[in-house]
Formats: sequence, C-alpha cells, structure tokens
Amino acid sequence: MANDIARYFASEPDREEAVTGIATHLKRFWEPRMREAIIAHCRDAEGAGLHELARDAVARLANG
Repeated sequence: MANDIARYFASEPDREEAVTGIATHLKRFWEPRMREAIIAHCRDAEGAGLHELARDAVARLANG
C-alpha cells in the first residue's frame, strides 16, 4: 500500500513535496499500529521492497 501511495506522489516534480505528501498521508490515514509496523520494517529490514520515496517518508515519520 505504501508503494501505491509513493507511485501516486512520484509524479510530483518537487521530490521534497512528494516525500511530505506521502508522510502526511501515512500520518492522517494509517492506524498507529500500521505506521509502527512500517517504521519497524524500515529499521529492521532497511525498507526492503519499498519505493525510495516511501522509505524516505517513513524515515521522516520515525524521526518526528
């Protein structure tokens, strides 16, 4: 699901805007346990299988 969101935002010409959009979407619409699970995946498996923009957005969520 995070990859689908990232692919949607990938058309944004400003990379920073895309990452912000993904992080905002995850924060607004994902349950806390879903966010915790994807943060753990990025920490433990280095985000294997995630779109680069999704990994950056999840890192942003994890850091703040």
